[in-house]
Amino acid sequence: MARFRKNKRVPFVRPMLKKQPTVDHVTGDKIPKSFVFSRGKLPGVLRQLQMDMRKLMLPYTALKLKEKKRNNIKDFLNVAGPMGVTHFLILSKTESSPYLRVARTPQGPTLTFKIHDYSLAADIVKSQLRPRCHKDLFQNPPLIVLSGFGTGEQHLKLATIMFQNIFPAIDINTVKLSSCQRIVLLNYNKDTKRIDFRHYSVRLQPVGVSRRVRKFVQNRQVPDLSSLKDVSEFLTRAGYGSESEVDDEAATVSLPTDLGRVNRASNKSAVKLQEIGPRMTLQLVRIEEGLCSGGVIFSEFGKSYSSLI
Repeated sequence: MARFRKNKRVPFVRPMLKKQPTVDHVTGDKIPKSFVFSRGKLPGVLRQLQMDMRKLMLPYTALKLKEKKRNNIKDFLNVAGPMGVTHFLILSKTESSPYLRVARTPQGPTLTFKIHDYSLAADIVKSQLRPRCHKDLFQNPPLIVLSGFGTGEQHLKLATIMFQNIFPAIDINTVKLSSCQRIVLLNYNKDTKRIDFRHYSVRLQPVGVSRRVRKFVQNRQVPDLSSLKDVSEFLTRAGYGSESEVDDEAATVSLPTDLGRVNRASNKSAVKLQEIGPRMTLQLVRIEEGLCSGGVIFSEFGKSYSSLI
């Protein structure tokens, strides 16, 4: 006689992923999104640089984007439309040096940068005594800061517009201070015609408060006072007061609202930047009208050089 199942099988339901917004609810502007991928074969170090760039572009990028050798630009472009992707960041390598192309979808323009030097995020973290790169840093997009691009040259104006539109715009009247945790800094040197690309984390530190007291307030843990004769020794012990001092007055700000348990609006806070990588030295060598194609608007070394990239 056949047996009947007492427990019914529970069907597998694929978990619902949280859909990212496509329009900023405050400014009403379209939120820029990006794909970071490569063309051609890359060595292992440049593959890691590609992953660092994807992490930098979070949260509005595909961190686990799958690539295949047979994929071409049109394949990525077909996927980019439905997903609202507005920019491509493409890494490539020639016999001489690596290159980074920044393109606006779907019709361009495309800016090609030669990468003269670069350092991975892991290398920068190893060089620091107290690295700071927790996961919460990448829940919000970074702020973009451009320096030295106001020379009046047309190709630099186009580069400025491209970099500004890669990241979401902010409204200084409504932005939350807790969301401003990263900065991407691009500094143009007109003498060398190179761009220093840096990625920093931002933190606020109250002025006049020692590191020991600050950690005590943040951690909410009872300190070990067994080796001290008096509670005052915990606050006045030598070696901790100097870390709360700020040398540059311009680095201190007054907050409009309280931020966390330590930074209060009634007191001044010091702005601290710590590099988290990656780091690159770029040079703009070519601008094309279309998406990795079309007429050449600008070429640093002439048409013969442009055809080699």
